[in-house]
Amino acid sequence: MSQVGTLDRPGYLLKRAQLALRQACDEQLRPLGLSMSQYAVLQALDEQPGASSAELARRCFVTRQSLRDVLSGLKTAGLVTVATETSGGRARPVTLTSSGEGHLEAAHTVVGEVEERMLTGLTGTQRRQLADLLWACTENLGQH
Repeated sequence: MSQVGTLDRPGYLLKRAQLALRQACDEQLRPLGLSMSQYAVLQALDEQPGASSAELARRCFVTRQSLRDVLSGLKTAGLVTVATETSGGRARPVTLTSSGEGHLEAAHTVVGEVEERMLTGLTGTQRRQLADLLWACTENLGQH
């Protein structure tokens, strides 16, 4: 039985595509003063205003320490605020500022352009199949 070479393994190809996407997005987001990690946090806050740091870390697939670093940069840039009072327990809600909302809107455009470049040459059906296959892989590994 022949084994699949590393370069043909789905996990390797997925990681390679993810790295290429992140690098391209980071490059295009740089003029906005954002990284892909910062964009992910802004996006998560747009979808879940007032989320706690723990919730943001989970949604953005980063550790709490990494999130602290990202939030620090976003706070310094005036893109988010962190409440001084807890909302219950120890969680302090994080919210987008109006400047953060503006940066997020511009970043959506940039990331959309990079994603479109990534999908160049794929038909609408192929794009839907790719999304469906990636969802199936995620669910197969128990990550709903």
